[in-house]
Amino acid sequence: MHREFPAPPRAAEFSELVKKRLAEAKEAGGTRETVTVDWNGQALHVDVIETPLNGLYFNPATHRIRAQRTHDPKRDAELEADPYSAASQDYLKHLLQASPADPNRRDPEFDDLLESLKEFGQNDPGLITHQGVLVNGNTRAAALRESGAQSMRVGVLPESFTWADVNSVELSLQLRKDHRREYSYINRLLAMEEQAALGRTPELIAKEFRIRTETYRQERWILGVIYELIERSRDPEHGTALRLIDFEHHQEKLKELYRAYDKMKAIDPDRADVLKELRLAAITLEFAKTDVRLIEDGTEFRKRYLDSELPAGFAAADPADASVSIPGLGISVAGTSDAVAAARGLTDQILRAKAGRGATGVLSDDQSRAASQSYEQVKRAFDTALETAGRNARLKKRKQMAPGRLADASASIDLCVADLVQARSSRSLDEEAFDDAVLKLRDSLRKLAKQAGRGLQNPGDGVTWLLDATAPGGIR
Repeated sequence: MHREFPAPPRAAEFSELVKKRLAEAKEAGGTRETVTVDWNGQALHVDVIETPLNGLYFNPATHRIRAQRTHDPKRDAELEADPYSAASQDYLKHLLQASPADPNRRDPEFDDLLESLKEFGQNDPGLITHQGVLVNGNTRAAALRESGAQSMRVGVLPESFTWADVNSVELSLQLRKDHRREYSYINRLLAMEEQAALGRTPELIAKEFRIRTETYRQERWILGVIYELIERSRDPEHGTALRLIDFEHHQEKLKELYRAYDKMKAIDPDRADVLKELRLAAITLEFAKTDVRLIEDGTEFRKRYLDSELPAGFAAADPADASVSIPGLGISVAGTSDAVAAARGLTDQILRAKAGRGATGVLSDDQSRAASQSYEQVKRAFDTALETAGRNARLKKRKQMAPGRLADASASIDLCVADLVQARSSRSLDEEAFDDAVLKLRDSLRKLAKQAGRGLQNPGDGVTWLLDATAPGGIR
C-alpha cells in the first residue's frame, strides 16, 4: 500500500547540490540532456545531471522488490522503521541483486547488467527526487556501485513531487515495453493493488498495465487468495507464516485455478470450493501445473484417490466446524459443507507445515523437523494420489479416443455431403477422384468392422449395422 516516507539524511544538503548542478546545466547553454517521464498522462521532460553515487538512496517504496522484502521479516521490519539506515539500504541492495523467486541466489540478469556497465558504461540516465531517492535505476545504481563507479547520470523530478507522484512515475516507467527487467509476478499484483487503493477504476488500471479488464479482475482475485493463504498459514503461537515470494513460481497454476473455480462455481459452489482448496494444497506442495490440472473435481479426487493415502495427522475436519453461530440468538445455521470444511482443514495443515519447515530461526530444531516431516508425508500422499489420477485419466482418454475419432469422421462426412451438393450444382465435381475416395472409405469401414466385432457377444445397434453393412452382400 502507498506510504509517505520521511526525508533521507542530509536531504537539504543534497537538494542544494542538485539545484546548483541543474542551474549549471542551464547556464552552460547548448543542447541539454533530458529524460521524459509520464506523469498523470502528460509527458514531463526533466533535466539530467551527474550526481555522486554515495549521495543516492535506494527507494524503499520501489515496486521492483516489494514482494521480495518479505524474504527476511526481521530485516523488513527494520527497513520499515528506518528505510535509510545502512542496514536497510544494504538489504535493499541485496534484494536488487538477488533472484526475484529466490533471494538467497544472485540473479544472473544482475551480473549481465554489471558486465554491460563495465564494458559500455551507463547508457540511460536514472531518475531521482530532489532529496536523492532513486525513482528509476535502483538496480543500475547497485551495479554501478559494485563496478566501482563514483557517479551516476540521473534525471531530477520537480521538487514539489509527493510520494504519490513518485510512485506513479516509477510505475509508468517500469511498464514501458522497453524496460530491461520486468517486474516479478507478485510485484505486478502489488502495483495493481496500489493503483486501486488510489481510487483508479479497473478499466484505467487494466489499460495502464496493458491487459484486459477481466484479466485485471483475475489478478486481483489471485492476490486476494495469496493474502488469505498467508494468513491461514500463520502460527498464532510462534508467528511463522508463508511469504509473498513463496508464490512467485505459481502464476500459471493460480490462473488456471481461477478459470476452473469460476466455471464450476456457477454450477455447484460447494464443489467449486473443494476444487479450489485441493488445488491450492497441491500448489502449496509445489506440484507441477500438469499435476495440479489432474484435480478436475475436488470431491471426486479426494474420495477416490487421496483419502486412503493421507497420513494419520491429516484427518478430515470436524463437521462441527461447518456450522455458524448467530450472536444473540443462540442458534447455529449451516455454514460451509462438511466436504468444504474438510478440504479447507487439510489445506490449512499443509500451509502451516510448509511455513514451519523452513523457520529454523523461529521454531526449535525439533519443531522445524516435525513440520518438515509432516510436509513430506502429505506430499507423498498427494504424489501417489495424483499418479493414480493421472493413470486413470490416460486410460479414460484412450477409451474415448476411438469414439472421438469416429465422431470426427462423421462430422467430416457431413461436411462432404454439403460439398458434394455444391460441386454438383456447379458441375465442378471430379467424379473419378470422388469414386477413389469412396473406395478408400469402404476399405476403412471393413477394417473398422473387423476390429469392432472381435469379442462382442451382444453388439449394440451401431456395431450391428457396421457388421451387416460390411459383410458379404453388404458393402461390396
